Amino acid sequence: MPYPTDDERDRPWVMRTYAGHSSAAASNRLYRRNLAKGQTGLSVAFDLPTQTGYDPDHVLSRGEVGKVGVPIGHIGDMRQLFDGIPLAEANTSMTINATAMWLFALYVSLAQEQAGQAGGDWHEVVAKLAGTTQNDIIKEYLSRGTYVFPPGPSLRLITDMVAWTVGCVPRWNPTNICSYHLQEAGATPVQEVAYAMCTAIAVLDAVRDSGQVPQDKMGDVVARISFFVNAGVRFVEEMCKMRAFAQLWDEITRERYGVENPKHRRFRYGVQVNSLGLTEAQPENNVQRIVLEMLAVTLSRDARARAIQLPAWNEALGLPRPWDQQWALRMQQVLAYETDLLEYEDIFAGSTVIQSKVDEIVAGAKAEIERVQEMGGAVAAVESGYMKTQLVGSLAERRRRIEAGEEVVVGVNRFDTTEDSPLEGEGIIETIKPEVEQEAVDAIKKWRAARNQSEVDKALELLTSAARTDANLMEATLACARAGVTTGEWAGALRDVFGEYRAPTGVSGASASGELSGEAAGELTAVRDRVRATGERLGGRLRMLVGKPGLDGHSNGAEQIAVRARDVGFEVVYQGIRLTPEQIVAAAVQEGVHVVGLSILSGSHLAVVPEVVEGLRAAGADDVPVVVGGIVPPRDAAVLRERGVARVFTPKDYELTGIMNEIVAVVREAHGIPAEGGQTAG
Repeated sequence: MPYPTDDERDRPWVMRTYAGHSSAAASNRLYRRNLAKGQTGLSVAFDLPTQTGYDPDHVLSRGEVGKVGVPIGHIGDMRQLFDGIPLAEANTSMTINATAMWLFALYVSLAQEQAGQAGGDWHEVVAKLAGTTQNDIIKEYLSRGTYVFPPGPSLRLITDMVAWTVGCVPRWNPTNICSYHLQEAGATPVQEVAYAMCTAIAVLDAVRDSGQVPQDKMGDVVARISFFVNAGVRFVEEMCKMRAFAQLWDEITRERYGVENPKHRRFRYGVQVNSLGLTEAQPENNVQRIVLEMLAVTLSRDARARAIQLPAWNEALGLPRPWDQQWALRMQQVLAYETDLLEYEDIFAGSTVIQSKVDEIVAGAKAEIERVQEMGGAVAAVESGYMKTQLVGSLAERRRRIEAGEEVVVGVNRFDTTEDSPLEGEGIIETIKPEVEQEAVDAIKKWRAARNQSEVDKALELLTSAARTDANLMEATLACARAGVTTGEWAGALRDVFGEYRAPTGVSGASASGELSGEAAGELTAVRDRVRATGERLGGRLRMLVGKPGLDGHSNGAEQIAVRARDVGFEVVYQGIRLTPEQIVAAAVQEGVHVVGLSILSGSHLAVVPEVVEGLRAAGADDVPVVVGGIVPPRDAAVLRERGVARVFTPKDYELTGIMNEIVAVVREAHGIPAEGGQTAG
């Protein structure tokens, strides 16, 4: 890693690409190819059922299996995933949160198996394991939505993992405080730093107060806390943010936890640059965005990233292909090996301009940290909805600036004329075969039938018994992994003890309409008048249900639609994430809504959206149109329209007020109400 002890060229960061899809076998082939191309670390993407603790044959897994990552249901899948990859020599990052303890237990169990097969001491092999489990549940409640359990039990799982790894897997980072998704959810640099630090404080306080780690070992705990951050295109500000992170982390760990060793207090972080800033319009512009954002986390040697994974240029369109991921890897390699970046000491040391911006971010973050601590800390600020409301409000303000043209997005709200791109066309994204899901369903049923059920029952009983006490849950989880327990069974056992949780949406306290001005304000007023007039024609206020079917927890878009719909006069029904089509239909009928808006970014749209349309018809609600928003390729959008969807909106449709105008037209069309000019609406 960086931080050499002499004047030689700095060592490059760990280079990763975030990858995994379809099946463990297919993902294994992809990992081997990437390693052969010079990638120095693996970054495993898990599918949504795995992330949220469901097996492929669960009703909520429909349409989600293998779409945004690899499905891992048991130790057999983990064997396939890392076939031919010695774990003792790997550096593996696993993007997993609610089920992090489970996936880590499978990983450790596989390392033990590999050691036995090689005739070695498994204790030595496990002690060599290097890598990271993301395992930051706080940000899941605020942004990404793959939480399962309430905050208290979730924090306990993290605490148990931290305590166990410090003693048994000392090179592993058991939690990766993740501000990445906070920025995607709207966080300003100050909020991103502050809320990440509040999360780290919550974890460290829990570990310290659990009594599982003696005070003289807290330095070892701090040394294994890593961060995963976002870097936007305002790369000077983003670089200052990273220097602020490093300065603040050093201060907090020294003053709050008494960590004296400066090496323990180093701010260790990995990064994926800003996927939120990737555009569907003129996607070739994403290449220069990615490069500039990479500079933000590499230019400053005193706060340089220790691991980087870059998105592919076409991720706003769908799943990238291996060639696209190779392009992203080559960007890192050119910077690390062809330029002179790594030959110098910190080039910003002594810059008054940079230090002034760093001081500004630090001061703002300290004030926000103090505010959250006065509320009782990060968990309390999640449960009260405070942090979520702040993020929804910040994102609404960002969207307002873009719509007003105050924040320029090249190719979207300015410079939008374009030539035909030779990069676009058929085959521009990776597609997942429809039969992948059924193959996974068949495979897990076969796995269950072939195992020793009495050992499974015994392991699950051990887990639930331990969960009812304050015992560390790692050993019971490892026993489940070795017995052949599945992901859904492990999570289901803990659901029975801990219960489930639905986080505050943050929508009720956020609004952007009051900040609109000029032409944008006039457009909003015009749409508001149309909403009111249409409601009067239908005998009451227009009602819109915003739904998140399936397991996709990326709720930022749905929340912004809900906020703007309310601002233009709709009565909004928004129940949050992770709903079945049946639940959405039932809510639409019960609430008497005039339109249903579905938000999906996970690629499951062809599986779950038609179920909502058909369910409304079966319930006699034929006059309730359905509109869809998300990452939907043009071919899929055509299929959805053929299946009865009234409109499909994608990331290129950035003007929220314009979207609201279209939705009003959809409602008028569904009820045969003439347009204002006398023509039928549509």
